[in-house]
This record gives sequence, C-alpha cells and structure tokens, in this order.
Amino acid sequence: MKSTFSWLMVFFAVIFWIFRVVITFAETMEIDFPIKPIESNIEIVLLFFTVLCIALIFKRKIIGAILYFISYGAYFGTDIYNQITLLINGEVANTTNIVFSAIGIIIPLILLIDISINKDGTSSKGKNTNWFYSNEKYERQLDERADKNQYKF
Repeated sequence: MKSTFSWLMVFFAVIFWIFRVVITFAETMEIDFPIKPIESNIEIVLLFFTVLCIALIFKRKIIGAILYFISYGAYFGTDIYNQITLLINGEVANTTNIVFSAIGIIIPLILLIDISINKDGTSSKGKNTNWFYSNEKYERQLDERADKNQYKF
C-alpha cells in the first residue's frame, strides 16, 4: 500500500475496531457508556472476524474487503433500519448509534471501493520511473580500478 488514502482508510478501520472493542468491553463489564453494542455476543464474534479481514486488507486482498463489508453491512445495516423505523413511527431512537452504525458501513464500503480500483496499492506517479529501477541493464557496474576495500570504523 503506497497510497496515503489507502493507509488512512485502513487506519480508520483499525481505530473503529478499537472503538468497538472499548464499547463491547464497557458493556460486558457493565460500565455506563453512551454507546451500546447491538448484540454483545455477535459483536465479540464480529470483532475477531474483523481482525482476519483487516489482515487481508493489509495484504490488499479483495476477499478481505468483501467479507469486511458484508459482515459490517449485515450487522450495522439492521441497526440502522431498526433505528430509522423507530424514528418514522415517532418513537425515540438513539441517534448516536445511528451515526456510528453509518460509520461502520461507510468505512468498509470505501475500503472495498479502494481495493477494487487499486489492487496493488501503488499510485500512478511512480510508473514513469519503474522502467529504470526495475531494469537490470542500468545497474551500477563496478570498474576494475574501483576501490573494493570495505573500510570499517
């Protein structure tokens, strides 16, 4: 991954994962936290599954991004649907959960788009010089008169 945007999005995914770990830990320890997990048992399984997906995303594998998007889309998508249904019916809904659920869907979507567009993670800026650095013809040739001593201090 040579693109700054790719690094930034993976960094946001890791930060969001840490945030979800804190939320789940606070729920299991019965600490009062403004954001609650949707389902604690499913959240714990999802957190372990996310580690696998993020490792695949670091390797720029499209399957990791697809699994990450599907799992987070299914988990947070149902929460968004339920919260919006509550709002439409005139009941009180937790808007902070809606915002964080939306973030939980947006980050995997952007990562999926990024990996599908740019699979190798290189930017197009370096393609003009790749012919020089990848060509063995232009490697430095030592002259027979060159000093071959390895001076060590």
